[in-house]
Amino acid sequence: MPSQPDLLVVPADPEWPALARDLTDDLTRALAPHVQYAEHMGSTSIPGMAAKPVLDLQLSVPDLDAAAEAFAEPLAARGFTPSPYRQDHVPAGSDDDPALWSKRLWLRRDHPGPDVNLHVRRTGSPNERLALLFRDWFRAHPEAVPAYARFKQTLAATVGELRPYVEVKDPVVDLVVTVAEPWAAATGWRPHAPAHHPRPAVGAAG
Repeated sequence: MPSQPDLLVVPADPEWPALARDLTDDLTRALAPHVQYAEHMGSTSIPGMAAKPVLDLQLSVPDLDAAAEAFAEPLAARGFTPSPYRQDHVPAGSDDDPALWSKRLWLRRDHPGPDVNLHVRRTGSPNERLALLFRDWFRAHPEAVPAYARFKQTLAATVGELRPYVEVKDPVVDLVVTVAEPWAAATGWRPHAPAHHPRPAVGAAG
């Protein structure tokens, strides 16, 4: 069995989207005007996807340092504590400056509400975009969900610790992104669109 509660990977819970929606609504109000977008992302945002029972939320802001200062008090009042982790994984093959993949992170555990990882990223940054692309590609390809869910469940049961779980999972996410990027280009996907409807192929019947 996994040695840390955060490593548990459980079947999809149909309540996750509603819980995330309530939280993003509350945080948008509490942290205005700094938040430009507030979204549910990660595995709990993908229908049918097994996941750790921790909601991943993303707040997009124009300036990370200003946001961190402004968010400290209202987030503390809601049970969030700051994490020293300030750097996202840069996908293999990318020559981006790692500074472009910086973020701020708050965690909520042992709270009456759901456990949460709150990722604060700069609007327009590559890590902000990737989080939404990963989510939307899986939403558009439900046939891929069972395989990725099984991979995560097997990995969690095998390694039993969070660090090796993440180290193994990150390259698999990189593989998903190599498929998702051509899909994004072909369909005209863009971050923060209210809903994504792929463009019909050229020559398709109208």
